[in-house]
Amino acid sequence: MSVLHNKVAIVTGASSGIGRATARLFAAEGARVVLSGRRRAELDSLVAEIEAEGGTAVAVDGDVRDEAHAKSLVATAVDRFGGLDIAFNNAGSTGEMAPIVDLTPAGWRETIDTNLTSAFLGARYQVPAMVARGGGSLIFTSTFVGYSAGMPGMSAYAAAKAGLVGLTQVLAAELGMSRIRVNAILPGGTDTPASVTNAPGAGPEVLAFVEGLHALKRMARPEEIARSVLHLASDASSFMTGTAMLVDGGVSISRG
Repeated sequence: MSVLHNKVAIVTGASSGIGRATARLFAAEGARVVLSGRRRAELDSLVAEIEAEGGTAVAVDGDVRDEAHAKSLVATAVDRFGGLDIAFNNAGSTGEMAPIVDLTPAGWRETIDTNLTSAFLGARYQVPAMVARGGGSLIFTSTFVGYSAGMPGMSAYAAAKAGLVGLTQVLAAELGMSRIRVNAILPGGTDTPASVTNAPGAGPEVLAFVEGLHALKRMARPEEIARSVLHLASDASSFMTGTAMLVDGGVSISRG
C-alpha cells in the first residue's frame, strides 16, 4: 500500500521546484493534494500531470501572505477531500539581498512576510483541521542559511528562515498532545528555477562555486528534497517532532 494512502495534504509553492516535486510524490504515494501557488497555469499543468499518473489534486491559486488564502486552502481540503492530514508550508523567496545598511525596510518586511508570516498563517488554519482529524504532520521549508552558515547580504532571508526553526520547535511542544508532529527541512543548494545558478547571466562558474560549497560537490535535485519531505509526512517518522532536519549535501560541514 502507498505510504500516504487516504491522506490529504496541502503543498504551498507547488508551481515549481521542491513544492512541485513534493506534490507529485505525495500524489504518487496515495495522497489527495491541494496545490497552492500564484501562477494558475503552472498549477493547472501540475494537476493534469498528477491526474495523468492516476493521482488526485486540486489547485487553489493565491498568495501565501494573504490570510484568506490560507483559510481557503484548508477549506478546500476539508470540503473536497474530507479533512487534512499533512501540510507542507514550502512557499518562500530569497527576497531583497543587500548589506544591512542598504536593505530597505520594505524589502525586509516582504521577505519576512513571504517566508515566516505565511507559515504562521498557514498553521493557524491547518492545526484545527488536523486536530479534528486526530493528528497530522506539519512541515516547513527552512534553510541552512542562518542556521549553520551565514551568507553576506541575506539577513532578511536568514532571519525569516531561522524564525521557522523556532516556530517548528514551539509548535511541536504545543501540539504533541494533539498527535500533530511539526518538523522543518533545511535544504542545501537545489537545482530549481529560483536557484542563483539559474539566474539570468549566471555562467558555469556560478554553478561550479555553488556545487563546491557542498561536501557532495553537487546540488540537489528537487526530487531528492521531496523524498525527505515524504519521510516527515509519513509514519516512517512517527517519533520525530521539533526537528530541523538538514538535507543539505554536507554544505553545513564542508570547508573545502
